[in-house]
Amino acid sequence: MILFNPHVTVACIVHAKSKFLIVEEFINEIPLWNQPAGHLEAGETLLEAAERELWEETGIRAKPQALLKLHQWNAPDGTPFIRFLFLIEMEQIVDTDPQDSDIHCCHWLNAEEILRSPQLRSPLVAESIRCYLENQAYPLSILDSYGPPFTK
Repeated sequence: MILFNPHVTVACIVHAKSKFLIVEEFINEIPLWNQPAGHLEAGETLLEAAERELWEETGIRAKPQALLKLHQWNAPDGTPFIRFLFLIEMEQIVDTDPQDSDIHCCHWLNAEEILRSPQLRSPLVAESIRCYLENQAYPLSILDSYGPPFTK
């Protein structure tokens, strides 16, 4: 039996005024778009990871309001991922200030601009927009953490 050891990641659909927040980063000198996203770190909950990644990549402090989807995906190089997609609905479009030097800038774009873009870092970027458009979200209460270092 081969041990399955996926990368656990979080991503945030940030939506305001019919626009979605996208982060732009350069990979091999090519500008690519993604949702604010990153790896779960040791000792943090999924929600803490989502809040941290949002802050690092956009400078926005906000809490997820719902879970949109859980994706299992293998990258083209074979790397396995488990990606938790969270929803953050905002009343207004806000300015961004990326704290992570890997993020070049942020864009507020409509769904079609994202879905038609050739600049998506992975197919999960477009799939995440489609998940939002399906209008099916799950309460955060389905997630839980248990035992040290987590506290209630």
